[in-house]
Amino acid sequence: MERGRVGDRCIDGQRQEVVAGAVVRDGCLLVARRSSPPELAGLWELPGGKTEPGEEPREAVERELAEELAIVVVAGERVGPEVLIGERLVLRAHAAEWISGEPVAIEHQEVAWIGSEELEGLAWVPHDRVLVEFLRELIRPREPA
Repeated sequence: MERGRVGDRCIDGQRQEVVAGAVVRDGCLLVARRSSPPELAGLWELPGGKTEPGEEPREAVERELAEELAIVVVAGERVGPEVLIGERLVLRAHAAEWISGEPVAIEHQEVAWIGSEELEGLAWVPHDRVLVEFLRELIRPREPA
């Protein structure tokens, strides 16, 4: 990747942005079990993928979840810190409001809705494990005002 290229969502000219959607519905978080690459197959993650040239992160979340899971979401604020994945990628998770569709494992082995009590015991891909405590906060029911 060229240093300083505009519109490729590169970070500091070297890292490409990867987005993930933290979709919560009825107090449960949507997770997906990876089917590839072999070293990550069978591990769980927040669904998402790489941003395309000129694409904003929230747009990428919405597009990726439509493509990978056949659901419609509206992406919102960032959740947790950015997470480096090797030397070339940086992961940024976003809260995503579920609008419609039932998730289908198009590019994954399976999908599941999990409660906060299941977060810690899940076999996460290493870069998503960093987000567990932030996801717990996202799932936690809000006190009435």
